[in-house]
Amino acid sequence: MKEYKLTVNGESCQAEVEEETPLLWVLRDTLGLIGTKFGCGIGQCGACTVHLDDKAIRSCSVPVSAVGNRKITTIEGLSKDDSLTRLQQAWVNLDVAQCGYCQSGQLMSASALLKSNPQPAQEAIDDAMEGNLCRCATYSRIRKAIQAAAQV
Repeated sequence: MKEYKLTVNGESCQAEVEEETPLLWVLRDTLGLIGTKFGCGIGQCGACTVHLDDKAIRSCSVPVSAVGNRKITTIEGLSKDDSLTRLQQAWVNLDVAQCGYCQSGQLMSASALLKSNPQPAQEAIDDAMEGNLCRCATYSRIRKAIQAAAQV
């Protein structure tokens, strides 16, 4: 066991875990941030997507020891206050979620895209969202919500 000092959603926190513990389990089991979901455990489905220094990563396949001093943002930290982000509001307005299980990962990937490319073309949206699987197949609504959030 080793103690890790992490910055999660702008807050300093500590976790005493084994160095190979996936970031997903540190977030969920140690820090109690359960918005990030376990999907496949091998980084293929995107349900566990979080930001590491504003880049979307699969937290199930990143060991906590690889995080270092980088800042982590989870779905709980996507909004800076109690209001929804423009992207989250588009999700609601377009009724994107069906079962909702994959949605935190979808939102985190979409948010990282819009942060790096505020007005992405359709191809950029498809590229950024590739690998985020939705069992309910709400892909067209996801694309529309990203497009709506990108329009200023």
